[in-house]
Formats: sequence, structure tokens, C-alpha cells
Amino acid sequence: MTEQIRPLDVVILAAGQGTRMKSSLPKVLHPVAGRPMVAWAVKTARELGARNVVVVTGHGADQVEAALQGSGVVFARQEQQLGTGHAFIQGLDALDDHANADVLVLYGDTPLLRPDTLAALLGDHRARGSAFTVLTGELADATGYGRIIRDEQGNVERIVEQKDATPLERTVREFNSGVYLMDARATDLAHRITNDNASGEYYLTDLLGLYRAEGAEVHAFKLTDPGEVMGANDRTGLAEAESIIRARITQEHMRAGVTIHMPETVYIEDTVQIGRDVTLEPGVILRGDTRIAEGVTVGPYSVITDSTLDEGVTIKAHSVLDGAVVGAGGDVGPFARLRPGTVLAGGVHIGNFVETKNARLAAGVKAGHLAYLGDVEIGEETNVGAGTIVANFDGVNKHRTAVGAGVFIGSNSTLIAPRVIGDAAFIAAGSAVHDDVPEGAMAVARGKQRNLEGWSRRYWGDLHEKVQVKLPWLAGWLNRQD
Repeated sequence: MTEQIRPLDVVILAAGQGTRMKSSLPKVLHPVAGRPMVAWAVKTARELGARNVVVVTGHGADQVEAALQGSGVVFARQEQQLGTGHAFIQGLDALDDHANADVLVLYGDTPLLRPDTLAALLGDHRARGSAFTVLTGELADATGYGRIIRDEQGNVERIVEQKDATPLERTVREFNSGVYLMDARATDLAHRITNDNASGEYYLTDLLGLYRAEGAEVHAFKLTDPGEVMGANDRTGLAEAESIIRARITQEHMRAGVTIHMPETVYIEDTVQIGRDVTLEPGVILRGDTRIAEGVTVGPYSVITDSTLDEGVTIKAHSVLDGAVVGAGGDVGPFARLRPGTVLAGGVHIGNFVETKNARLAAGVKAGHLAYLGDVEIGEETNVGAGTIVANFDGVNKHRTAVGAGVFIGSNSTLIAPRVIGDAAFIAAGSAVHDDVPEGAMAVARGKQRNLEGWSRRYWGDLHEKVQVKLPWLAGWLNRQD
């Protein structure tokens, strides 16, 4: 009969203040690669298949709990900061049923710890039949960390804090990461922790001794890369952690078939999905729920947030997309801005310095230069001339404009919403369109041109002295007219 695998519960300690961050934002909410540090711990717990995840909050509890709403975690408040052991007890007490479950302790400020590492820890713990396993590492100089003290047979005997260690114990290179995995006895034993020490705090490290006093199996699992448990205690540590995670993310995408030029300059959040044969140029930033299909090219220094790019799309340099959809084969930029609600069908061309907002453009629409298209729907194969403005705001409300298929909008035209422009209509360049345009009609909405003969000579002649000094060509022209 196959032995049933025990469920896993995870307690994440996230109650600390983090004064070294020098910030009004709780330490664990400082983002790393687009995700608050504590959310990395929650993500890791989920990837391990945790049955229950409890986050122990304290400093800035309301903010931390608000940031994690919807993530399916349970919260426990540590109203008084009485030590890590006390925080752990609060977390355990928030669990409805933790009988026969393994309990893993993680921290809200160590975003670099890999799920694969913890899966290996869990496997080793169960294979050995261990009751308590501590995750350890080894450093040439472990100053600042608690040390793992072993007996003559190499068994884990105790954990000694730096301040309590003897000179000999301080030479030990194996350190305590603070990550512990323990069996269901954790609840009972944790409640036996006392604060009978110089600091008057309840230390989680005391659990090891309590397990040993029970005659239980206690082991250590040593990290291959000690840097995984590096905490981000200040802004420098935060930047170092982000650099490491960014490198992991870009390497993962490159191994999956994405070309990234100068990957050290590219920023990709781990929520972004990227298909094969995508090319990312230097300086690209990809954020949030962004999905990029196969064969897309994203030009240098473009910023794309919560957007979808279909197959074969080209995004040219310095374009900014936020909440936009670009259909297959479309091209955008350079220096274009697609704002939320923009949906471009296949083969749409958006050129330099074109801005769209809440706009739906059908297949084959072209807007090549210097246009604003807001709250508008444009039919297929319509051409939008340079300088076109959809004037959608009357000072109080936004209004929509509907432009049909095959429309030609001349340069420097203004469509004053709400308007309906029929299929195959023409709008003459420079028009300010304030009435609907029927299908197949041409709209001309501009003043009649008048040419005033000799006007330039009269105007500049009155400014003769200034023209002589500042505009020598014009002065020569005036002299020729004499």
C-alpha cells in the first residue's frame, strides 16, 4: 500500500518593520521585478502545492493584507512584536486543521529562494523521516548569521545566534537561514517556547532543541547557492535582489527561444508570457499581464504593460503600450502611445507620434503620423492623415466617433465628437468636421482662402530696421522689390 503524502502548510513571517528601508511602505511590500517581496513568498508556497498559506502581519498590517487580497492566503496578526517564535505561533493558531501536516516557515523579505530548492528540502525531509529540518548554507564569513553547531558525529545539535556564540563557534561557516520544515508536532512544541533570555523574546530557533528533547530526528539541508536566502534589508539589497531575479527571468525566456539583445538592460516581470522567435531589443520593459505571440519584434526602449501582441507584430523604438491589443502583422511606432482600450485588428499601421485611447481600428487602417485617436471606432482600410485629431472631450464628457471603412481623412483634420463618418467618405485636409458625413461624400469644412497681394512687403517694411539685423535674406528680398 502506497504511503499517503502528508499535506504541506506554509507560514510566512511578514510582521517586521524594516527600518533600514527608510520608507513609509512596509518592508515586505517593496517590489522586486514587479511583485512585492512577500508576494514572491506566496507564489513559492503555491508552486510547492501548499494546502494552507498563512501570512503573519504586524507593521503595516492593513497595507500588507490589502496587497495580498485575492491571493487565497489566511492572515494572522502579531499585534505585539515578541519575537519570531511568537509570530510563528500566531500563524499556527490561524490554521483550522493542521493535524498530520508538514509545516514550512518562510519569510516575506527573501524573494530569491527558489521553489526547486524548497522542493528538494521537502523531498529530503520526507525521505529521511525527519521531524525537523533546517535549511542551511555555508559562507567563508558567516558573520551576522546564527551558526549550526553539530556534534562529533555530524548531527545537528543546536543553533547559536551570533551575539551568543563563543569565539570558536563564530568560526563555523555553516549558517542558519531561518527556513524550517517540521512535522505536525510543531504546534504543540511551539507553544512551549519561552522568553527566558536576555532579549525577553520568543525565539523560533528554540524549536530545534524542543524537537531534540523529544528524541525526534533533526537534520540540516544545505543550500547549493547561499545567495538564495539573501534578504533585502535596505534599498541596496532590494536592487541586488531585483538584478538576480531579472537575470533569472531573461535566462528562462532565452532558453525557451526568445532573442534578447543586451539582456542586462531588459526588464521583464515574471507575469509576462513570451512566444518563440520573439526579439527584444535593448532597454525594453515588459510589465504585468502582457502576452507576446511568436515572431514579434519589440524595438529598443519600448514599454509594454498589460497588453497583447499577436503573431508577427513589430513594435518600433520608444513606443509605449498600456492595456492595448495589437493584431497579427501590425506595426506600431516609433514613438507611438497606445492607451487602455486600444484594439488594433490585423495589419494596422500606427506611426510616429500617434496616440490612441479607447480606440478600435479595423484591419488595414493606417495612421502614419502625429494623430490623436480617442474614443473612436475606425473601419477597415481607412487612411488617417497626419495631424488628425478626434476631439472627444467637451470639457465634461467624453463622446465617441464612428468612422466607416475606406474613409480618407486629409491631413490636419479635426473630427468634433460625437460624429459618424460614412463608408468611403473623404474629408478635405484642414477641415474641422462638426456634422456627420454621409457615405461616399466629401466634407470640406474650412474657411475660403484669400490672397492679399503685396501684404508681406507692407508688413516687413514696417519692421525694416529689425529685418536688416536679424533676417538678412528677407532684407535682400525687400531690397530687390525696391
